[in-house]
Amino acid sequence: MSTTVLQGSCLCGSVVYEIQGEPTRFYHCHCRRCRKATGTGHASNVMVANGILRWLRGESLLKTFRVPEAKRFTRQFCGHCGSAVPRLVAETGFIVIPAGSIDSDIPMQPQARIFWDSRAPWSCGGDDIPVYAQYPGP
Repeated sequence: MSTTVLQGSCLCGSVVYEIQGEPTRFYHCHCRRCRKATGTGHASNVMVANGILRWLRGESLLKTFRVPEAKRFTRQFCGHCGSAVPRLVAETGFIVIPAGSIDSDIPMQPQARIFWDSRAPWSCGGDDIPVYAQYPGP
């Protein structure tokens, strides 16, 4: 069985990573926190379960911000340019990868728009991607 390898970096190139594992989810999240974290209408994240995350360069530059009242919302970013980079969510075992930080081909297309009911009225949509009020079912 082959393993997918995703490579990526931050905007300035100071942080470079590699992830081994199989992407299982690719969501556009429209929740308020994702909008605030990205400054856009949604965050696009690829998720790898039980993968291996290796920092090839710039690990010492990583900064993390955890929303105190959130169960799992954390933002990890390059301390030099501020762009989002992958983070391990220990509670779920998922590596959450900001899709825009991935430099290699992503072997899947977005599967869902989540937290659709809390989207900004100006946010994009109108495509064939399924929408969910929160998370998709099991």
